[in-house]
Amino acid sequence: MDKRIDQLKRRERRPSTPGAVLREVVFPELGISQEAFAHQLGVSRQTISEVLLEKRPVSVDLAWRLGKVLGNGPDLWIGMQRIVDTWDALHIDASKYDDIEPLRKTG
Repeated sequence: MDKRIDQLKRRERRPSTPGAVLREVVFPELGISQEAFAHQLGVSRQTISEVLLEKRPVSVDLAWRLGKVLGNGPDLWIGMQRIVDTWDALHIDASKYDDIEPLRKTG
C-alpha cells in the first residue's frame, strides 16, 4: 500500500477541507464578502457558500479559479480536496475495498 494512503488510513481526524481553510483562514485575512469573492471567481454566491459550509467539494474548475484569484495555483486546492476525498473513502466504508484483488498479467 502507498505510504501516504497508509498514513491517511491510520489518521483518526478528518483532514481540513478546502472550504474550512477558506472559511477559517482565507476569508478572515481578506475581509471579503462571499458575494464579492464569488463575483471575483466568476461563480455563484451559492457555490461559495456550499464550499464554505463543506457541503460541496472543490472541483478542478473551482481549484483553478481559487488558485488564480489567490495567487497560489490550483495544485494546493486540488491536493487538499484529494486528501479529504481519500480519507473519506478509507474511513466511511473501507471494507468495500477489502475483497478487490489486483489483476494478474496472463502470459
